[in-house]
Amino acid sequence: MQTLAVYQSLWAMERRRPDGAEWPLRTQLEMIRDAGFDGAGVRFVDPAYAREVTDFLRANAMTWQAQCYPRSVADLAPVLALVRELGADHVNLQPDIRPYRLEDCIPFIEGWRRLADAAGVAVHIETHRDRMTTDLFFTLHLLDCFPDLRLTGDISHYLVGREFAWPVSAENHALMHRILDNCWGLHGRVASREQIQVQLGFPQHQGWVELFMGWWEYAIRSWRKRAAPDAVFTFLCELGPPTYAITGADGYELSDRWAESIVMKDMIRALWDRIAAED
Repeated sequence: MQTLAVYQSLWAMERRRPDGAEWPLRTQLEMIRDAGFDGAGVRFVDPAYAREVTDFLRANAMTWQAQCYPRSVADLAPVLALVRELGADHVNLQPDIRPYRLEDCIPFIEGWRRLADAAGVAVHIETHRDRMTTDLFFTLHLLDCFPDLRLTGDISHYLVGREFAWPVSAENHALMHRILDNCWGLHGRVASREQIQVQLGFPQHQGWVELFMGWWEYAIRSWRKRAAPDAVFTFLCELGPPTYAITGADGYELSDRWAESIVMKDMIRALWDRIAAED
């Protein structure tokens, strides 16, 4: 049976308050566990950090995705070795390079796929700001070249980058659907056409919340058609700290982002259950 795993981003657990108050890592992990998340997104660029976090998650019967930011093909090798040691649902790769031409991307994609296949580790390329995949049209050209490329959809960047008019046109929905048809997981954040992250509960943002829930529903339905019967779909709640989160004149956030992460978790689980009940 296909299942859903809802993770919480550890980056999103950073508070970045004017008073400097931060939760200790152990507290963050206990909060994630006690709130009912299935696991966390974990940076696999610092082996000591990755071991500490995954030791806790494993001891609490939780899972994780491994996150990395390679600037070369070779940069992925130690990440894959660490995943072979510690495990992970998959590697979430942010390609930290910005080629001007599609042709310059091909050696990187082919090299990363070659290393991943040799290691037997699933690698998903994230759609993300200031990365190879920063632009919607450029990423669509990548899919023309690599039709089977597995993506992690952080589609907030494309809404902001293209500033789609409201309501979103059928043409722009179709472009986003092409991205979502290659997604094997999602990173969750609601954007508007001008802001990368808006509060989930504010009345003026509900049109954007509905837009993203519709895109996420499309992605889940698309994935369920092409994934194996026992596959796991991952959704990472990734409501980022300031300056992603909007703050007032005093520097403090305008809403409780941790509470919003829990609301997002419950929204996605309800969406998944509704789709699964149709089978």
